[in-house]
Amino acid sequence: MQFAFLGSGSRGNALLVEHNQTCLMLDNGFSTRETVTRLGFLQQAPDAIDAILVTHEHSDHIAGVGVYARRYQVPVWMTPGTYEAARHRLGDIPTLNFFDPGNSFSIQNLDITPIPLRHDARQPCQFVIGDGQYRFAVLTDTGSSSAEIESLISGCDALALECNHDQKMLQNSDYPKSLKQRVAGQMGHLDNDSAADILRSIDCSRLQYFVAAHLSEKNNMPTLVRDTLSSATGWAEETIQIASQDRVSPWRTLSRVF
Repeated sequence: MQFAFLGSGSRGNALLVEHNQTCLMLDNGFSTRETVTRLGFLQQAPDAIDAILVTHEHSDHIAGVGVYARRYQVPVWMTPGTYEAARHRLGDIPTLNFFDPGNSFSIQNLDITPIPLRHDARQPCQFVIGDGQYRFAVLTDTGSSSAEIESLISGCDALALECNHDQKMLQNSDYPKSLKQRVAGQMGHLDNDSAADILRSIDCSRLQYFVAAHLSEKNNMPTLVRDTLSSATGWAEETIQIASQDRVSPWRTLSRVF
């Protein structure tokens, strides 16, 4: 199994997960033209996407879903609540599938375990994606963690974890008070310290890759993320990878044998 970020941040999110000729796209917040350009960096054909898996209805996650699904006839999976909140922006979806956030399901040869969470959206979730040997957890766009969330992501082979903001930078920013409260609230986004607390609480012994994701361009910096997480975990700072808003990541392949 391998994965690659097309981009991560408030201006657009998309992530690819591939295993044995099955390729899933997790969210698509980019225009179709931009998506195709970014896929080109990975030598991935735009019609080779087997499904789009949607986390929630915010525009940085769904802006490109409808057009891309129609143009390339890609099935889309989301919760009923997400669809109700986004249907007028999505337009017609050729093949629409619903899933229950409390139950696992499969898309071809990949197993999907939804992670129900708290965010200011209708029925949001994130995912643990497995191929029978390796598990890759994605946890962004949540204002808080829980024992259930940490149980689901513990022991994974790869983890993409939100490090949206630095608390001091957010409080000293020019954001209005209401936006600061929304971002930092229980239904908002994880800050660096909260991400560090999660890493302290879960089993990281199998991790081959850790990626800090969904960084705010105004209220965070990669150096702060690496310093906070390295201090919490003892990891070397260079092993803490950062998902970029503007640059496509290379494929990261899970292959170690235990």
